[in-house]
Amino acid sequence: MHVPDGFIDAPVSAAAGVVAAAAVAVSLRGARRELAATGPGAGTGAERTAPLAGLVAAFIFAVQMLNFPVAAGTSGHLLGGALAAILVGPYTGVLCVSVVLLMQGVLFADGGLTALGVNISDMAVITTAVAYAVFRLLVRVLPRTRRSVAVASFTAALLSVPAAAVCFTAFYALGGTTDVALGKVFTAMVGVHVLIGLGEAVITALTVGAVLAVRPDLVYGARGLTRPLELRTSPLAADDAPAAAPAAPAPAPAAPRRSPRRLWLAGLAAALVCAGGLSYYASSSPDGLEKVAHDKGLDTRTEEHATADSPLADYSVKDIANRRLAGGLAGVIGVAATLAAGTGVFVVLRRRKAAADTPAPAADTPAEQH
Repeated sequence: MHVPDGFIDAPVSAAAGVVAAAAVAVSLRGARRELAATGPGAGTGAERTAPLAGLVAAFIFAVQMLNFPVAAGTSGHLLGGALAAILVGPYTGVLCVSVVLLMQGVLFADGGLTALGVNISDMAVITTAVAYAVFRLLVRVLPRTRRSVAVASFTAALLSVPAAAVCFTAFYALGGTTDVALGKVFTAMVGVHVLIGLGEAVITALTVGAVLAVRPDLVYGARGLTRPLELRTSPLAADDAPAAAPAAPAPAPAAPRRSPRRLWLAGLAAALVCAGGLSYYASSSPDGLEKVAHDKGLDTRTEEHATADSPLADYSVKDIANRRLAGGLAGVIGVAATLAAGTGVFVVLRRRKAAADTPAPAADTPAEQH
């Protein structure tokens, strides 16, 4: 659903850029709490969110290269807002998808640069906000089990995609550059993106379920769902022993810290396989927005991308004749660049929050005068 330059006029694109910048600024503040294990939802695993958040951004970039067929002549791909919000938190999730969109627009000429604000508002902010709201609502009413988390993930992701389609329709209503009936745009966009949402839901539920199976402590949306075990004495022992004042319960031993390195390496390997190998077999059909734009005439004023001559434009390394090698190498470069950019942002946020929370040393007391 990457909106190119020319679909939305300049004033609305600029206004969307202001909205996106404000949302990113708010997310930067919220992500500091999520990455620093403070605030609602914090707990075991929060201190390890920063490197995993960079990996989530890289993984979303990689899976977005895997377009899957949804109807005759139409394909879809992961948007990633739901997946990011559930794995690393809603504010951090907005930043993850924003980093992906920035890398795609600058390096791969995917999504217009003047439309970057529209794309961030639509694909990062709306999908993450809607998905996480639905997810939190469902985990409150469903049984506290891993299966419930997977069901909530599926439903949240499913609803987030047509919500993004509605958001695009609103932008088009305000600043569309072509004269196409709004009802036609709404019906076509929501219809095809409900189908794409099914693919998004499957990918999200499977990924969240896989992480839950091996490291549930690293899933932001699942924190607090597992109650600690309680140690109880036998009633027979109480009958034999003399009555005594109840002793204060001993503090539960701290759970041993487990490094997320294995999960990080497995996730990176999966991202590289998706971007560097499986992307060659992705559907070549236009995605939902491209198909609707072509069929309804929304693309008559599309402008050439500012980085159309980029060495990595269209996810292919220029001057490499072998199509599979050119696409695979571009995917690997994209994963590496997104991982580096995302991890850098989140590590800086984590350190700034830690520095802000460190109390300043007390001033030395002046020595006594003799």
